[in-house]
Amino acid sequence: MIQTLFGSLKEAEEPEKKSIFDRMKQAISRTRENLSDRIESVMALTREVDESALEDLEMSLLASDLGVTTTSEIIDHLRERAKRQQIRDGAELKSLLKEQIQGILDAQQRPAPFVPAPPAVIMMVGVNGTGKTTTSGKLAAFYRSQGKTVLLCAADTFRAAAMEQLEVWSQRSGVEMIKGRQGGDPSAVLFDALQAAKARARDVLIVDTAGRLHTKDGLMAELDKMRRTTRRLVPDGPHEVLLVMDATTGQNGLQQARIFTESAGVTGIVLTKLDGTAKGGIAVAIARELKLPVRYVGVGEKLEDILPFDSSAFVDSLLGA
Repeated sequence: MIQTLFGSLKEAEEPEKKSIFDRMKQAISRTRENLSDRIESVMALTREVDESALEDLEMSLLASDLGVTTTSEIIDHLRERAKRQQIRDGAELKSLLKEQIQGILDAQQRPAPFVPAPPAVIMMVGVNGTGKTTTSGKLAAFYRSQGKTVLLCAADTFRAAAMEQLEVWSQRSGVEMIKGRQGGDPSAVLFDALQAAKARARDVLIVDTAGRLHTKDGLMAELDKMRRTTRRLVPDGPHEVLLVMDATTGQNGLQQARIFTESAGVTGIVLTKLDGTAKGGIAVAIARELKLPVRYVGVGEKLEDILPFDSSAFVDSLLGA
């Protein structure tokens, strides 16, 4: 079940399910081809799933960027299974692998927080270059397509380009935007946006924050100040703090993410540029190592190229339905 801030996404119609699956399958095609080819190569060398086959599978998972910790956990489980009961063939190995990956993803999936009264406040955080501003605009369009009223807040006042870029996305998505002056206090801009969202009865306020200040401590202090500012007007906000990660950076991005998850109160991940990498296994590493749900994935450059993350569609796309 796909969860958003407003409950489960409409999934009743089969065409929509098919659309999510097909788009996810297309997005991770490079990862799937890479991993499936490797698994097929492993199984072509031996009919029996033995220690050598598991070692080759381990290298395949590492190459797809599941990471050492996650890969070791999966291989250890498969090794124990093989000791207790023989793994008959490649089909059974693939089925067991799917079960393991699905379990890791589902262990971290949890419902988005309940919003008792609008606006739902979503803070977008992450380092510069991950696609944070673009994702803010796409997310605004996504919520608008779900029948929600949305307001954007350009709180990255340290980069003039960020405000200009968000303005372009606000126009594309048909969503109003609150901005301040370059170099101004981000929390002051946020305060204005919170007041506007309440006065205009907007369902969702999406806040694009700075990705870099002079020091890491300065960045985290600024984000903390913004959270305190939010609670002055919306006591239970921010309802989500979404960390935007670039899938193409793989394990390097995971190291950056740890800084934010430790200091910025992150509640979920948006994984961008999933269509541009053969290392889509990073989604599994994120769930296992950061203990956070992947909320959305970016799958292209267009306004509509953002999908709520569906673990079943991801696993079926990765390893075959």
